[in-house]
Amino acid sequence: MAVTTQPATPAATPAIPAAEAPPGPGYVRMGYVFAAVGALLFSTKAVIIKLAYGESIDAETLLALRMAFSLPFYFGIGWLSIRDRQRSGKPLPSGREVVAAAGVGLLGYWFASYTDFLGLEYISAQFERLILFTYPLFVVIFGAMFFRQPIRLRAVLAIGVSYAGLAVIFGEKVSTFGHDIAIGAGFVLLAAIAFAMYQLLARGLIATIGPRLFTCIAMSGAAVGAFAQFFLTHPAGDLIVSSTLYGYALLIAIGATVLPSFFLNAALHRISAQANATIGTLSPVMTILLAVLILGERITLVDIAGTALVLAGVGWFTLADQAAFRRKNG
Repeated sequence: MAVTTQPATPAATPAIPAAEAPPGPGYVRMGYVFAAVGALLFSTKAVIIKLAYGESIDAETLLALRMAFSLPFYFGIGWLSIRDRQRSGKPLPSGREVVAAAGVGLLGYWFASYTDFLGLEYISAQFERLILFTYPLFVVIFGAMFFRQPIRLRAVLAIGVSYAGLAVIFGEKVSTFGHDIAIGAGFVLLAAIAFAMYQLLARGLIATIGPRLFTCIAMSGAAVGAFAQFFLTHPAGDLIVSSTLYGYALLIAIGATVLPSFFLNAALHRISAQANATIGTLSPVMTILLAVLILGERITLVDIAGTALVLAGVGWFTLADQAAFRRKNG
């Protein structure tokens, strides 16, 4: 629709900007790509943590080292994000938004990470990843309960297919664990619930603050929690560890924290939390493969069958969601 304009005068008020066009299919498609890359990078975390535990380190120290190595990246990227917003005339987030983002980061990247780290002290990397990725189910349930999000049939069906695959793998692995399985599984289940809530709470803040700056604020809040926990429970000297452990902590910080956190939040800016969570079921599949290759864990025909079901569920949901988007936006 054409917009008529009046001749500019010194006292004229700025024209109201036209409404932004809805994002195109390419924009949404990149959301699926970001979600998949983030899930694959996150899948390396459990394997690296298990390697680090083999060098005798506890969850609190490893988490503090992870945050110590990753925090400079978030400070640097956060500073660039603030500078870009100032140059473009965009307002900076309010104090309330900063506090909210930091609080969400505490939930998703400190509490969820810590309980996940604790769980890995008791159970294998494969089993940890299978339990952790019950979080898509919690995203759908909590979204309906607390955020008035509809439960779409295709999401339920896709998650059902994916979880059938995970259940097949779980049934084959559960007999190999001892009595510590309940403790480890309980910690990882808490991590899954916390991460599901993080995804739902983060989406609105990401839309307001922007994915880059939100990620930096959220991870800074998580780092404060991790450092406070460490110094309340350990002497500062415990941060002096072997060069091998520093290497593992650096890998967790960059490859399994900094990069995937930006990919995840960029995906949440483009696609729904349900879509992001469902695509995230790729992560346990990759963890199983890495555990076999790096940790020497065994893989069977049952594992392969379960993996096929997971991939089928993820692929079907992604295609169905893209088709629904094209129908909606012409």
